Amino acid sequence: MAESAKKHDVFQAIADPTRREVLKLLSEKELPISEITEHFPMTRTAIAKHLVILSEANLVSGRKVGREKRYWLNPEPLTELKEWLSYYEQFWDNKLSILKHVVENQENTDAADLKTAPKKNP
Repeated sequence: MAESAKKHDVFQAIADPTRREVLKLLSEKELPISEITEHFPMTRTAIAKHLVILSEANLVSGRKVGREKRYWLNPEPLTELKEWLSYYEQFWDNKLSILKHVVENQENTDAADLKTAPKKNP
């Protein structure tokens, strides 16, 4: 299998909640795998596999420091994700506009109903 066929893209890399959490941790600071592992109920080997996928998607980088490898976030590939999502914002914005219109009209209708409703004697 060619190396390019093995690589993961940004979408595959962020599909897993553990990898998303690893990215969040690494957005705060550079960490060795031992510290990353402390945040998860899984083995160091499992975290290492997640880091390989994130590395193949170029979302994290690592360097050897003494006997450990330290990882940090590469946010640039997330631009592809942001651009892809921005296209779909128009649909969310449209639905939110419709919802706002419905809610405002319902409030106006309810207010008008209260004004015209006959008063009940206690």
